[in-house]
Amino acid sequence: MRVSSSLIVLAVFIAAGFVSFFGASFAVEAVETRSVDAIAMAMEKNDHDWVEVEADGLQVHLSGTAPNEATRFRALAIAGGIVDAARVIDKMQVEDSALIEAPKFAVEILRSGDGISLIGLIPAATDRATILDTINAVAGDTPVIDMLESADHPVPEGWDASLAFGLQSLRKLPSSKISIAADRVAITASSESIPEKKRIETELARKVPSAVELVLNIKAPRPVVTPFTLRFLIDANGAKFDACAAQSEEARDRIIKAATAAGMESKANCILGLGVPSPRWAEAVEKGILALKDMGGGSITYSDADVTLVALDTTSQATFDRVIGELETALPDVFSLHSVLPEKVKIDGTGEGSGPPEFIATRSPEGQIQLRGRLTDERVRNAVESYARARFGKDSVYAATRLDEALPDGWPVRVLAGVEALAELLSGSVIVQPDIVEVRGITGNPETNSTISRILSDKLGEAENFNIEVTYDKKLDPLLGLPTADECVEQLNAVLNQRKISFDPGAATFGADSVEPIDKLAKLMTNCSDFEMQIGGHTDSQGREEMNLDLSQQRADAVLTALMSRRVLTSALTAKGYGETVPIADNDTEDGREANRRIEFKLLTDDTAAATTTPGTDVADEPVAEGTTGTGTTDEQN
Repeated sequence: MRVSSSLIVLAVFIAAGFVSFFGASFAVEAVETRSVDAIAMAMEKNDHDWVEVEADGLQVHLSGTAPNEATRFRALAIAGGIVDAARVIDKMQVEDSALIEAPKFAVEILRSGDGISLIGLIPAATDRATILDTINAVAGDTPVIDMLESADHPVPEGWDASLAFGLQSLRKLPSSKISIAADRVAITASSESIPEKKRIETELARKVPSAVELVLNIKAPRPVVTPFTLRFLIDANGAKFDACAAQSEEARDRIIKAATAAGMESKANCILGLGVPSPRWAEAVEKGILALKDMGGGSITYSDADVTLVALDTTSQATFDRVIGELETALPDVFSLHSVLPEKVKIDGTGEGSGPPEFIATRSPEGQIQLRGRLTDERVRNAVESYARARFGKDSVYAATRLDEALPDGWPVRVLAGVEALAELLSGSVIVQPDIVEVRGITGNPETNSTISRILSDKLGEAENFNIEVTYDKKLDPLLGLPTADECVEQLNAVLNQRKISFDPGAATFGADSVEPIDKLAKLMTNCSDFEMQIGGHTDSQGREEMNLDLSQQRADAVLTALMSRRVLTSALTAKGYGETVPIADNDTEDGREANRRIEFKLLTDDTAAATTTPGTDVADEPVAEGTTGTGTTDEQN
């Protein structure tokens, strides 16, 4: 039986359909596989391992959790660059946003002669107007550029204290950069001299809040050292510098290395200065120090290009001659060497006796000067006494010298140099002999040895055989010894406890015995005038309360006025009367009432300062102090 042609045609169409279906399915599957593989590889290459890629027909589904919206968008862009973006189905999630981290609040203040600029970020709660008022007061007529931004986040701990300290510091630093953070204040500034640099560093260090780190970089110009002086000695106590100067850090390091090799164990204070007589200064000093070591001891002094080597009196002539000859050859041409092999020296210190003639000047810790010993003639005696009175004060000098026409040439110069050296000491003595000048004493200035060395080197010339035994006492240093705020209040109240400030009964007029304690307060305030303090007036409970309150205010004002009249800076002082509201003893007894009648100093913090703006405010519940306080009672009744 023959199959009809129509059935054959139908069969062919059906077969072709099956082939087309399976061919299309295979093609789609191949496209899906290639797309998924290509996108997965691209995601892995771009560190998007979190993306899961699946195909659904010609569509590509992306799923997974992106760390943020930007990363999700980059994943979509990568997939869209490989296949048609219309085929990409986004099923990706984004992680929940973490809590926004609080910004780092910081302010940088730049101050110069052209004005002040502020840049940084402050909390919205910080009083911006107060900052600008403070800056404008400091800037004066110069412009202020405000580039501060603010953010509404909690004020970090320590921020207010750091900001207040930074603004306070700005007042004293006309050329500076101050960077303020909540826990750190960094100050870069310039000063006019090294002493000014030390003063600024000390003042800032004692005012910085306890929880704030202070980073200081105070620059000072190099001083002009005249004469350019270095003095090194080796004796029974070891090797040390009495004075040291260098023109550069490299020269200083070379000099200290030579001194260490010669036996110096202590730390050297070698200043960098201008005025060096030769670029070969370090070489010349190195040669001299090593020669002194070879000789076994003595001293070597460089005063500009003049070099004086004084051997120990136990040095043999042969050793002396050899070392001096080698040093003369080794020194650079500009330097001139003078050498001394001294006889044994006996320091009598009385100005009398059969030994060598002497002149002695002494300075007591109280500042009294005594001049004893020998001078050449009446004209020299008048000159020495006049010079001493000019340096130490007319009423501080006692002279008991005698005349001796047989004194050696140059004696007046040696005596005047000795008196000038004595002026550098807080207490001590100077003994002048024909062959030596000896200076002994105590100082509160670490540079005193260097200063005395320069004075004697300059004034004595080639006769530079001198000895300096001056002790530096940190407790006497006017900078390091500055009291803290708490110490100021403690010292002021200690004066009042030792000696009462008395007033006439019922009045604000001082009693006759009040001059001494007020004078002592004024002297102490010299180093305490920049601390915010309050002078509090207190009475006992006798009399009407309103009258006592008014009287205590008047008495506190009277003390403030008395300090002002003694040229005390009182801008940081306030006076407040408390009347009978803050008793420290029982008002039912005479002793208690006397204790309650008092003047006392109190350190003000930001909180307590705000409570003192209105005299006579009710302060019965107010703490007696934020910090150290004490009392000084008055002698009289209300």
